Amino acid sequence: MDADLSDGRCRVVGTKQLLKKLAVNGISVLFIACDAQEHIKDKLLPLARENRVPIVEVESMEKLGEMCGIAVGSAAAGLLKEAI
Repeated sequence: MDADLSDGRCRVVGTKQLLKKLAVNGISVLFIACDAQEHIKDKLLPLARENRVPIVEVESMEKLGEMCGIAVGSAAAGLLKEAI
């Protein structure tokens, strides 16, 4: 999937923010790094599945951070529904 996660107005980065947005069905696509810690995956993936949010696995936290245009790795990010 070719998504523009670098636009800060269109995405959410970080577990806490994603949990909030997933709870109100505000995420259109969830990106999760393959090397993210299991406890993060255990929180985000069931909620995404429950809300029928597509899940895209990214090869690493470093790669996902690059996709988001940030200087550090990221375990997870999501595209906001209102940005589509």
